[in-house]
Amino acid sequence: MRPYRRLPRPDRVSLRWKIAALAAATACLVAAAVGVLVHLWTASDIRSRAEMRAFNGVYAAMETYRRTGTLVDGAALDPAELPLVLGHPADGDRHTAYDGHVDNNVGPSVWAAQRVGGPGSPVLAFQVGMNSELHDLRRLDMSMAVASLVSLAAAVPLAAYGAGLLGRRLRRVSETAARISAGDLDARTGPTKGGDEVADIAATVDLMADSLGRRLRTERQFTADVAHELRTPVGGLLAATDLLPPGETEDLVRGRVRDLRGLVEDLLEISRLDAGAEHPVRAHVPLGAVVREAVARTGFDAPVTVTESPGAAAAATEETVETDPRRLERIVGNLVVNAHRHGATPVEVTVEGRTVVVRDHGPGFPPDLLRDGPRRFHTGAAERGSGHGLGLTIALGQARVLGAELRLDNAPDGGAVATLRLPPS
Repeated sequence: MRPYRRLPRPDRVSLRWKIAALAAATACLVAAAVGVLVHLWTASDIRSRAEMRAFNGVYAAMETYRRTGTLVDGAALDPAELPLVLGHPADGDRHTAYDGHVDNNVGPSVWAAQRVGGPGSPVLAFQVGMNSELHDLRRLDMSMAVASLVSLAAAVPLAAYGAGLLGRRLRRVSETAARISAGDLDARTGPTKGGDEVADIAATVDLMADSLGRRLRTERQFTADVAHELRTPVGGLLAATDLLPPGETEDLVRGRVRDLRGLVEDLLEISRLDAGAEHPVRAHVPLGAVVREAVARTGFDAPVTVTESPGAAAAATEETVETDPRRLERIVGNLVVNAHRHGATPVEVTVEGRTVVVRDHGPGFPPDLLRDGPRRFHTGAAERGSGHGLGLTIALGQARVLGAELRLDNAPDGGAVATLRLPPS
């Protein structure tokens, strides 16, 4: 595990701008729908009023023509531009028709016509132009478009601001969950304003963290209690083996008791790491020398190669680091032992700058270990051998105490690679 860091954000459009875009699209859709409805209703009203004016106009013109034999303004007998549908009415009633031609000064117009007498008599027609009304309709459309743009310009910033408030609240919950995932079991979102779904999510995450913390503390306490209780009888067993007569049985029993004592010590160390009771005692030490000493203490054959860090002077001495040498030895020793037990020789240790790399040439780390990290009492694939699965767990815990990063990978040409990067002084 590594110290908590804010998770990098992948390349994506944030929720704030998605909501702003949705608000803009909604505003555009509403404005378009309202504009179309207003346009259609107004156009229909203009035509209806024009038809009514034409109908009343031909009625008045017919009354005047029958009384005086003269034509009022706007009326004509059998005009050439009269629509065909009104040119030969089948009865003597008044009829209206729409004329969409715009090749005259009147523009689109409505005609009303009626025969002045019986069949074969002239047709009295009256024309009502709609040019001015349609001009007003175009001005209304322009006003609606301008008003829609103004509304859109005001709605998008407000939506972006509101979405930003929501996004910040969600980001707090996300960061809390990330900190819990990184091992900070005391991280909490706390009360959030609003009393809405985001507040419910924050409260649920905090409840989950409380429950998880209680379970982990119970597990850690159980592990520590068991290890402490076993420590005394295991020490007694180790002392009792000294009373056995020399021979194969004595060697076998002594070896098993030592393995048991090592397991108990590992469990105690893990319980202290989980409880956060471990604190580094830092000192300035030569990194290469500490690594060589750690490898030598394991008793396994693993050549150590110390190289200069990139950009270092040619005459530079071995890299000196400020760290806890005991914990550093513990990490390197566990990695070397793990490589020999579960990998294959040759095991190579490389020191470059503030980085230590331990590589074997075995089957490599299993996929689930690379994906989920090491688990206690789980060694992964069967081909990596047997063991308690505590070595990598302890190494990761001690690296966390040092503020270092321990990365587990597989080499492209085979073999497991463990890379330890110490933090800057």
